[in-house]
Amino acid sequence: MGNFDKLVQNRRSIRKFTDKSIDAEDLRKILRAALMSPTGKSVREWHFVVVDDKDVLSKLASSRQMGSQFLSSAKAAVVVLGNHELTDVWIEDASIAAVTMQYQACDLGIGSCWCQVRGRFTSEGEPTDTYLRELLCYPAELTAECIIGLGYAEAERKPQNEDSLKWENVHIGKYVE
Repeated sequence: MGNFDKLVQNRRSIRKFTDKSIDAEDLRKILRAALMSPTGKSVREWHFVVVDDKDVLSKLASSRQMGSQFLSSAKAAVVVLGNHELTDVWIEDASIAAVTMQYQACDLGIGSCWCQVRGRFTSEGEPTDTYLRELLCYPAELTAECIIGLGYAEAERKPQNEDSLKWENVHIGKYVE
């Protein structure tokens, strides 16, 4: 196995991507990681819509009032959906799958960034999930949690600074101020 400590330290949100395409096999590995992610009661009721069409990526970049514009330069994006009718922990399951994709992407040298969708709105005030449902044609029982933008980083980011970790937020046994 690789060095997970270094992977965690080096995974950073990337919002500016180069023009380099993502290899189909690498994208498959990222999706494989999502499909292997744990879910409550092993229900596995998430779904993933993969977008690599430049025009559709541009439309994804307009899916929120603010914070989604970086998707226009992504080489691919994965819209992470959960089935709210079949599991009450769809948000958690979708979130775990999304983060698992991000770590796999980082391990492959591919940058990523989470774009929150649930509870967000377009600049016209329409719920982002409604906008995405119309664009990507997913059924009403599915709800979008996030979009993971993928691509090769335009600039290298420094690893997380070990000295700035907030160890004071860790409480052993009980919460102590």
